[in-house]
Amino acid sequence: MTVFTAPEVIGHRGSGRGTVGGARENTAASFDAAVRDGATWIEIDVRRSADDVLLIHHDAALPDGRAIVDLPSAVCRDHGLLTLEEAVAAVPADIGLDVDVKTVMEDATDPPARRTMALLIPFLRREARRRRVFVCSFDPAALVAVHAEAPEVPTAWMPFVRNPLDQAVAGAAGLGCAIVAIDARSFGLSGDAVRPGRREVGYTVDIAHQAGLEVVSWCPDPVDAARFADAGVDAVVVDDVPGVVASLKAR
Repeated sequence: MTVFTAPEVIGHRGSGRGTVGGARENTAASFDAAVRDGATWIEIDVRRSADDVLLIHHDAALPDGRAIVDLPSAVCRDHGLLTLEEAVAAVPADIGLDVDVKTVMEDATDPPARRTMALLIPFLRREARRRRVFVCSFDPAALVAVHAEAPEVPTAWMPFVRNPLDQAVAGAAGLGCAIVAIDARSFGLSGDAVRPGRREVGYTVDIAHQAGLEVVSWCPDPVDAARFADAGVDAVVVDDVPGVVASLKAR
């Protein structure tokens, strides 16, 4: 299963974390800006509300500290959060969707039909028929659920910040993912001191490709995005879409 035409640019939460050019992350304005600047994918963060509505928000809580899973969706929407359906409607069908699933602790105990992945699977199956889509998550259980219920949807395991490369690649392969999503800091940023035992980017990408994995790196800057692309990385999730697009073109 080939997901990317390498190298591709994925707009992180739209056009980047926080507010970029006046557009707040995970909003229609941010998605529009990323597409205008050349992103071919948009990454969105999905989590559930107290009334089982899927919402687009990275953090577990609103800025005032209230957990989204404890709040009705109407309250969250009053704070500017989009529903998943609103977000998808704001992304053109020729633009891919990178769905970052934010499961919650309550998924361990709530009735199965209320859990994040149970709510998300029907959406994934529908979108996979009309556009490119893949699911990434820090939570391996979310990926296992996709494999079982929507096997046509590619998955990416996303280990945590600075996770060792060995575990990232072997773990994604062992989970049966199509993609491994590697923090740019795990590869090592330009100017970092050499870390004994850390493999070169090209070596890591080659092993991943031999294992049948495509490689995404999240949050490199334009310099490192180009360096990673030269080493064979298939896609980058970035906060500076125009900068990275220009850097890749300059290659």
